[in-house]
Amino acid sequence: MKWPAQRLSSGSKKSFGMYQEASELARNGADLIRLEVGRPWADTPLHIKEAAKAALDAGIVHYGDFRGTLSLRQALAAKLKSFNRIDVDADEILITNGLTHASYAAFMAAIDPGDEVILLEPYYPQHIGKVEMAGGVVVSAPLDASDNFSIKRELIESRITPRTRMIVLVNPSNPTGRVYTRAELQIIADLALQYDLLVLSDEVYEFITYEGHQHLSIAALPGMRERTISCYAFTKAYSMDGWRIGYVVADKALMPALLSVTMNDVTHVNVFVQEGALAAVTGPQEPMLAMVAADQRKRDMVVEALNRIPGITCEAPQGAIYAFPDISATGMASADLARAILRDVHVVTEAGGFYGPAGDRHLRVCFGSESQERLVEGMARLTAFFSKL
Repeated sequence: MKWPAQRLSSGSKKSFGMYQEASELARNGADLIRLEVGRPWADTPLHIKEAAKAALDAGIVHYGDFRGTLSLRQALAAKLKSFNRIDVDADEILITNGLTHASYAAFMAAIDPGDEVILLEPYYPQHIGKVEMAGGVVVSAPLDASDNFSIKRELIESRITPRTRMIVLVNPSNPTGRVYTRAELQIIADLALQYDLLVLSDEVYEFITYEGHQHLSIAALPGMRERTISCYAFTKAYSMDGWRIGYVVADKALMPALLSVTMNDVTHVNVFVQEGALAAVTGPQEPMLAMVAADQRKRDMVVEALNRIPGITCEAPQGAIYAFPDISATGMASADLARAILRDVHVVTEAGGFYGPAGDRHLRVCFGSESQERLVEGMARLTAFFSKL
């Protein structure tokens, strides 16, 4: 049988970066310190797990609402109004299998073959494959590392053509750790309004910000609620990556198209998992705040350790769970350097070039995925590695 290889886009072929290479070593028993995968280290808070268990015991095991449990969508509508300043009702929220599924549905619903989609670079590479599967064309807008990857109007406007349909925003940013200011978001909003564009806003790190940097949802800006598709998940802040639950927020006019995608690929999301998500939204937030505080302590240690290495410079990320050190002084391409680090000291980092050419002078180091003790060991191994270059 001949399989349709052309459907395997360049984006989908390279979606896992160093993870696959590291996994081969791990299967052979190597003691790896995994700083390449953006996953939380902590366990899911107990009250969330207990809610899911109680749902099972109560017989919440059958088919549910295609859009997601009403009580969860109502709770999320309240959260969106209070935290994100987005005034929506439950019918403008669709529960999904994580943010990956939310963005997939959004691209499939909103992008026609030949539509151009602008990604700010360094970008989140999984978005590429989904755009291409929808028949869209990815257009990169490289941000300037020397300007701390700030959003500038000319960098994006120069990529807009008559075929442009959407701008994709990840805020806080993966991989750079930027938390975009209101002025930066207003640039994107102004372009969307002027050129009649949609914005897909990936806000999975919305709660993970540091030192007074505050997350702002672009849909809260004037004129943007109707043209923004906002995507969220419980993955990072509530340490629920394996639960696979998120949600997409969009204007009612787009909901039928979104539902036509999700009803045909998953029908609806696991019902008792949604009860756990409801407990996350409505229950105590102290476990989440404690995890963010722990992430900040780990961030501070990792950034300090990286900056002590001769030739390495690292800005303290404003949000998310990644350091993005500049390794250009080594003279090595980021992919070669990441492989050498993996081979020589068994620390798994991600090549900055995985996020586009604008990131190639960097490595992405996830400080959220290991314990404090393992991070200390990882920084010691990296220091030893660079001392031999």
